[in-house]
Amino acid sequence: MTKGYEEFEFDLPSALLINLVKLFDEMDSSALSIWNVASIPEEQGVYQLLHKDSLVYIGKTDAEAGLKKRLDRHAWTIQHRHNLDPMDVTFKAVRVFVFTAIDLETQLIKHYGAENIVSWNNSGFGSNDPGRERDTTTLKAEGFDELFPVDIDREIELNLSAPTSAADALKALKEALPYTFRFETAGKRSRKPHLDLTDTPIDRLPKAKTTRLIIETIVSQLPAGWQATALPSRVILYKEKRDYIHGTIIARSL
Repeated sequence: MTKGYEEFEFDLPSALLINLVKLFDEMDSSALSIWNVASIPEEQGVYQLLHKDSLVYIGKTDAEAGLKKRLDRHAWTIQHRHNLDPMDVTFKAVRVFVFTAIDLETQLIKHYGAENIVSWNNSGFGSNDPGRERDTTTLKAEGFDELFPVDIDREIELNLSAPTSAADALKALKEALPYTFRFETAGKRSRKPHLDLTDTPIDRLPKAKTTRLIIETIVSQLPAGWQATALPSRVILYKEKRDYIHGTIIARSL
């Protein structure tokens, strides 16, 4: 080495990880509710979810969704689940200004995973609707949806009255639910509801507004051959007669 000259390489990822872990460990968490999340900025960063004070999920933002959008989506996902009280789920979120080139999510998972399993990561939690081809997929025994399946008997807020069409009633239900509700369309790549749904008038709806009762009432007025099925993570309605490994039939039209 030339006298009067040295080389120094600053390990930014390691330094950032050390400081982030320290900050997370010192932070108080907040209940994961849409009201608390409303004040979180839509910025880049990382976050933790805790269930009964145990760390269960580590996430990061991307170009499509910042901290607010990510947390808002998770706050919606934990609603209407068996075995899961939303009040037991809290969050910690940190905006990170130096972010794009560093995979902090992976580093944080490795750090905390060395002490305990971050159980909701890689469990299906936070995933988008996998689509029709995955409705028959076998679930992980300890996956999020297997442990906390959707509860279709919860009261929901739904501004819906008869008479209406089956398609409009189902669209309104889909928008009101905190989990995926998918129904058959006019074609494989079409977004328009199946003709049976657009052409069928619905002249009665249940007084009690639960997913089960609404779907039972609508299906009873559809032409023959329709089946509604509750899967652990979603509800589907198709013109079929089929049994699903992880599914429970809600109603069939005769």
